[in-house]
Amino acid sequence: MTFRETIQYITRSLQGIYETREAANIAELVTEHLTGLKRMDRMMLASQEMSSEAETKLAVYITQLQLHMPVQYVLEAAWFYGMELYVNENVLIPRPETEELVDWIVGEYSEKPAPTVIDIGTGSGCIAIAIKKALPAAMVYAMDISSEALQVAQKNAALQNTGIIFKQADILDGNGYSQLPSFDIIVSNPPYIPAAEQVNMSGNVTAYEPHLALFVPDDRPLRFYEAIGGLASANLKPGGSIYLEIHEALGEATRSLYHNLGYSNIRVRKDMQGKDRMLCVRH
Repeated sequence: MTFRETIQYITRSLQGIYETREAANIAELVTEHLTGLKRMDRMMLASQEMSSEAETKLAVYITQLQLHMPVQYVLEAAWFYGMELYVNENVLIPRPETEELVDWIVGEYSEKPAPTVIDIGTGSGCIAIAIKKALPAAMVYAMDISSEALQVAQKNAALQNTGIIFKQADILDGNGYSQLPSFDIIVSNPPYIPAAEQVNMSGNVTAYEPHLALFVPDDRPLRFYEAIGGLASANLKPGGSIYLEIHEALGEATRSLYHNLGYSNIRVRKDMQGKDRMLCVRH
């Protein structure tokens, strides 16, 4: 099978599962992964035959994709902030709106002295690693309750040659706050989707991405933001900031939560799609 035929074969195999454009994009990602060649290079070599090893892998990938497994998990790779990260089903797939959150932090701290940062619920480590690469002088901590997620994050930190201090801890358990230092920046993309919304979500998300990192009880959708507020009360330095990814429908509720905790400098920011998806609280 040639490079050109591979693209066509993958696209045909995904008909009825993905829209045509998305199927074509997946075909490009898979073929690039198998060949190690960018699209322009493959176009110049369109008649070149795939190796037998690549064709064997392709058969496995097609089976997984037809079961609605996200292509990032199939390839065990996801792009974030210019980095290729390792991912598996123990961590969320990094998303573009989270890149916007990192951009906000980097933009506000690029000219400031080395901050001390903690990323709560680090998952793949994408936020912590991106901040460390953009702000090399920063002291960056990354926390997660899941040992499996921390293994992924540690692997990514090593692959990206970034020194991150990892902690296995539950942000909902306030007893561990005293073991942490004071921070200039607390950042988190915590679970924030009410469980009732699961029925309206894409099957390839609910079937494969970790529910521990996605969902919260319907009666306490802001429980992680409350806990982060507790950590901030104990460990955020004067003048420090909290940066959070938030549910698009809960921007005002999240703002009110931090206002009731005694904060007055609170900003909600829209993402590129015009949705309330980020919040910053300044001490």
